[in-house]
Amino acid sequence: MNLEHVAINVPNVREQAQWWQEHLGMRIVSSGDVPPYMNFVYDDNGSMVELYSNEEFEHIDFAQVNAFNLHFAFSVDDIESERERLIQAGAAPDGEINDTPSGDKLCFLRDPWQVTVQLVQRQTPMV
Repeated sequence: MNLEHVAINVPNVREQAQWWQEHLGMRIVSSGDVPPYMNFVYDDNGSMVELYSNEEFEHIDFAQVNAFNLHFAFSVDDIESERERLIQAGAAPDGEINDTPSGDKLCFLRDPWQVTVQLVQRQTPMV
């Protein structure tokens, strides 16, 4: 058994999927034209996220969700430049870049819809 995808119900699915494609290196592999507008975004390493907008259910107020409780982590080679690039693209910083005891660098940002994105620069890749 393998994990296929993680899904989140968001209010602006088309715009968010496009932003994730343009700025987070994801690729839209399926985009629904009728409600709930399921958009699957995928990276070349096998990670897939479903962004959809089901108006029958209340959307999570992602601005109120602590970054440590929910975030989407992206591996980067240069955390400082990627953080700045995403801020210029409309992301908001949620704290500073932190160094871990193992030498990794981590930081949180909020995409324009307040979903938390974590940038991870590993000293040694995990996989």
